[in-house]
Amino acid sequence: MNHQKEAFLKKSVDTLGRIFDILENLPVLRLKDFQPDRTVLVIIDMINAFAREGMLQSPRVSEIIPAVVRTMGLCSRYGIRSIAFADRHTDESPEFDSYPVHAMAGTTESEVVDEIKEAGGYILMAKNSTNGFLEEEFQNWLGANPQTENFIVVGDCTDICVQQFATTLKADFIRKNLRRRVIVPVDAVDTYDLEPHNGDLMHVMALFNMMGNGVELCRSITE
Repeated sequence: MNHQKEAFLKKSVDTLGRIFDILENLPVLRLKDFQPDRTVLVIIDMINAFAREGMLQSPRVSEIIPAVVRTMGLCSRYGIRSIAFADRHTDESPEFDSYPVHAMAGTTESEVVDEIKEAGGYILMAKNSTNGFLEEEFQNWLGANPQTENFIVVGDCTDICVQQFATTLKADFIRKNLRRRVIVPVDAVDTYDLEPHNGDLMHVMALFNMMGNGVELCRSITE
């Protein structure tokens, strides 16, 4: 059994090294190459519960706030719309079977962080699960905006809400034979550290998983 563990760890280290090199060499995408009326920025769970307070807050999430706000500002400058998802639960939420109580509706935990509030210009969508794609409000938005071809996804957590939203959205477009771009800039997403949840490892593996499922990764978004 120890031999199997050693062989597994050695092979995994080699594989992670190759994945890391791929991520280090991602391109930078320029907003000037996108049609504003066919593009939307989707901000996932940049709320106090994950960035500032409560049992699930993480400094890793608070550290991406500047990158998210910068991306919002660029999108606004180019006339690109924004949607912001925010976890909002009641005490009936089955999600609390898997995660500590967080982002209860009506509390400051469920509020978008101040920096993003101040940037403004987004449609706010509450969500009651880890996957915002499933929310009726988002489905209605998709139906009302069929011209949208480019979805830039930022926020947290890379391996939970971001990954679920991005891969489900892409899979739904594939199911419908629609060629749509779902894009994740790696400088504007992150996840948390909480043993044995290694934030660096889970972040990298989630990015690799998204890439393998048709989601487009880039180092960052610029003008």
